[in-house]
Amino acid sequence: MDGELSYAYAVVRPTAALEEAVQEGVEGVGPGPVRIVRVGGTAAVVGSVPESDFSEAALKVHLEDLDWLERVARAHNGVVDVLASRTAVLPLRLATVYLDDERVRDVLRRGEKTFERMLDRFAEHVEWGVKVYAEAPRASAPPADAQEDVPDPGRAYLRRRRQQREDRGAAWTAAAEAVRRIEAEVREVAVERARHRPQQGRLAVGTGENVANDSYLVPRTRSDEFRELVLRSARDLNGIRVEITGPWAPYSFAVLPGPEAPEEVRRP
Repeated sequence: MDGELSYAYAVVRPTAALEEAVQEGVEGVGPGPVRIVRVGGTAAVVGSVPESDFSEAALKVHLEDLDWLERVARAHNGVVDVLASRTAVLPLRLATVYLDDERVRDVLRRGEKTFERMLDRFAEHVEWGVKVYAEAPRASAPPADAQEDVPDPGRAYLRRRRQQREDRGAAWTAAAEAVRRIEAEVREVAVERARHRPQQGRLAVGTGENVANDSYLVPRTRSDEFRELVLRSARDLNGIRVEITGPWAPYSFAVLPGPEAPEEVRRP
C-alpha cells in the first residue's frame, strides 16, 4: 500500500476563522481535506499526499510535466487563497513535503521567531502584480499591386525595417517611462517591491513584449488606491499595456532568511 507524506501549504497564525474553514473541509493537492499542525502561536496547514507522487524521485519526473505542475499549482494556490482570506499567511513553495506531521512541528519549533516576525509583517497586506508591456505596431507588407509601383523594392523593404525598429524603440522607451512613473507614484502606498524576470514564451500572455514584471506588497485597505495610481501613471503613454493582477497572498515576499528556513524532508 502506498505511503503518505505531509504536504505543507503555508505557515499561518491560528484564528477562529481559520479553524472554522478547515473544519468545513478545504481540499487541496491530495485526496483528503487539509488539517492544522500547531506549535505555540504559529501553525502549518498540511494535507496528506501519496508518496508515489511526491517522493524525491517522483518529483524529479513530475516537475518536467507542465500539465501536472499546473494541476498541483492550482490546488496549492486554492488552499492558500482560502487561508489568506481568514488569517495572516506565509505561503510555502510548491511541493513542500515532509515525512510526517512531526517533522512539520520540528520546522515550526526551529523557525518560530522568524515565522512570527514574518506573519506580523504580512498581517492585513496583500500582493499585487504589475506587468508592463511594450506594444510596437506591426508593420504590414504593402499589397502585391502596390509593390509593382515601387521603383526599388529593396529600398522600400529597408524603409519598413527601419520604421519597425523605430516603432519598437519608441514603445520600449514609453514602457520604461511607465515603469519609472509607477515606481514613483506607488512609493507611499506599497510597503515593498519584488522584481521578477520578464515573462516570455509560454508564460507570456497577451500581446506585446513584457518589459517589467513586478510585485508589490500593499496594505489591504489601500488596494483601490494602489490600482488607481498604477493605471493613472501610464494613462497618457502610447504603445504600452499595463496589466494588474491580484490581490494574492504574499508569495513574492515569503522568502525565509538564514538558518531558520524550513528544509524539506523526504525519504531517501
